[in-house]
Amino acid sequence: MTTSIADRFRPSAVPLVTHDPYMSCWSTTDHLYDDWPRHWTDAPHSMFGALRVDGIPYRFLGGPVGDEAAARQTDLEVTPTRSIYTFTCGGVTLRVTFTSPLLLDDLELLSRPASYVTFAVGAHDGASHEVSLVFDVSGEWAVDRHWQEITWRRVDHPTLKVASVRSVSQPVLRKRGDDVRIDWGTLYLAAPDDAEIAIGRAPACREHALRSGELPRHDWKAPAHPANVWGGPVLMTQLSFDTVGPEIRAATVIVAYDDEYAIEYFHRPLRAWWRRNAPEGEAAALAMLTAAAGEHPSVVARCRAFDGELTGWAERAGGPDYARLLALVYRQAVAAHKLVAGPEGQPLFLSKENNSNGCIGTVDVTYPSSPLFLIFNPDLVKAMVIPIIEYCRTDDWIFPFAAHDLGTYPQANGQAYGRNRLEGQMPVEESGNVLILCAAVATLEGNADFIAPYWDTLTAWAHYLREQGFDPGDQLCTDDFAGRLAHNANLSIKAILGLASYARLARMLGHKKASRDYLALAREYAAAWEEKADDGDHTRLTFDRAGTWSLKYNLVWDQVLGFELFAPDIARKEVAHYLRMQNRYGVPLDNRRDYTKSDWVLWVAALAESDEDFRALVAPIVRYVNETPDRVAVSDWHDTHTAERRNFKARSVVGGYFMKLLKDKLA
Repeated sequence: MTTSIADRFRPSAVPLVTHDPYMSCWSTTDHLYDDWPRHWTDAPHSMFGALRVDGIPYRFLGGPVGDEAAARQTDLEVTPTRSIYTFTCGGVTLRVTFTSPLLLDDLELLSRPASYVTFAVGAHDGASHEVSLVFDVSGEWAVDRHWQEITWRRVDHPTLKVASVRSVSQPVLRKRGDDVRIDWGTLYLAAPDDAEIAIGRAPACREHALRSGELPRHDWKAPAHPANVWGGPVLMTQLSFDTVGPEIRAATVIVAYDDEYAIEYFHRPLRAWWRRNAPEGEAAALAMLTAAAGEHPSVVARCRAFDGELTGWAERAGGPDYARLLALVYRQAVAAHKLVAGPEGQPLFLSKENNSNGCIGTVDVTYPSSPLFLIFNPDLVKAMVIPIIEYCRTDDWIFPFAAHDLGTYPQANGQAYGRNRLEGQMPVEESGNVLILCAAVATLEGNADFIAPYWDTLTAWAHYLREQGFDPGDQLCTDDFAGRLAHNANLSIKAILGLASYARLARMLGHKKASRDYLALAREYAAAWEEKADDGDHTRLTFDRAGTWSLKYNLVWDQVLGFELFAPDIARKEVAHYLRMQNRYGVPLDNRRDYTKSDWVLWVAALAESDEDFRALVAPIVRYVNETPDRVAVSDWHDTHTAERRNFKARSVVGGYFMKLLKDKLA
């Protein structure tokens, strides 16, 4: 019997507390106790945990504090919404579950910035043991740079023990950029009412708890202090399980962050979706914690059910390796976005282009991430696409094609990419992306009403593709790291499918002539493409270069949306060629380099007609995530020989790994 990679899976990084681009904490080591957890940018976002069994402390979370023993990690399971660690601590088994309930069909819950950390203990040696547990979270979560000063306090709550920390300066929405963390708003730790809490200087508080088995009697009295990992304050709780036998006993704490204002949208500060109707001030956060605690049993039950359903679906579609891969990237894809209430109260779902340039609302990031959101809530795709369309209808946008982005996170005040110079744009790329995404939403919902108010704008972009899309000039596509390219055959596919998408939208909106004309044009272009791109047993990178090839990932929409513009034999030949060309860690993006984009590999894998070919293309990507030396939230750009990341991490585009499920859903 062959053992799947999933049976020995070692994620490149494990999601712990993941909600949005600022509240995003990961373990980047094999064991939870090998190092401090980190923000996706690699800055320490420390948490610490130790289980005390019969007076002996066992550290299970975070780096060493003194000479305490480390627990022995025996298992790790990563599901779409949970990361579950199992440890042996003397005669007691400890299970720690991090749950970020990012359920896409419930916007209120999706937006709520609260993760559960559940500790379950039970004796495995037949004896009874005195057991208690300490857990803390550091003030580093509330600053951009470790030297920034923070202040702290206990918070009155009727049913929970709550402590908080926040930066002294509170520069709300002032900073923008990629390698930037939040330094406004408030971090909360909420524990059950029968727990103990303390606020102390990190080393002293932790050492005291480990040595004595008790929390410090008094909170740290300093008015403020830098947030660094060694000397800064921590919010600590102690949970007492008293005498523990074989029966499992459990307790849950909540880690939450109220950013108060989340996004600047054309110079207007916007609230997170959960806060749109909330009371002012800290009352909103306290109500949010109350709801999170009260709904904990039902929310966890929903998460377990969702995890089981998605895992089962993925296993049927692509086997256990594919299921494990989707489980790992689910929270990464979702947490690279922020859900806010727009100026008219509408939902806006805005991505951050993590570790590539920090842009907000990037169209060619939305496009590859879209399969996940199209599957589980097309309204979120609307909430990504409509802001771009509305921006392009203003006087600030001067081009006859779609914009690339809305600014630099968290300031969505107008495109940042290319500095609005024509040569820095992606005209065919972004126009085709928006049209295809709109058609995908309309196909799933059975109508195109949502796009009717913007029909003139989409028509202008379709006109651009009609004139410029079939044989694109020297311009960038989403793979901009590869440089500009003229006569790009894959980009031409996007234009053709963009025209077909416009035709479908026109038909749904009753524009019969436009629908007929543009569908006929798309078919004409597709026939010409097949002849122009042909290179024998595969198709070319560019129309004018024989002996070249590239991943034709855009072709998958011809099957997903049922256009049937291209002969089925093209996809068959492409898949066969990719199987011949792939290396240990995947198929290269094209013939020029050995690197690839894993999201695009999963798209071309979805072209495969047989389960065997699909799994053969997916397996090297699972192997890459399992063996890469770069311990970061999954990088979508890596070397196919060495598994080293070329750049990028924690990006939303891994939502594209779900393309096979989207194709199956629309079949």
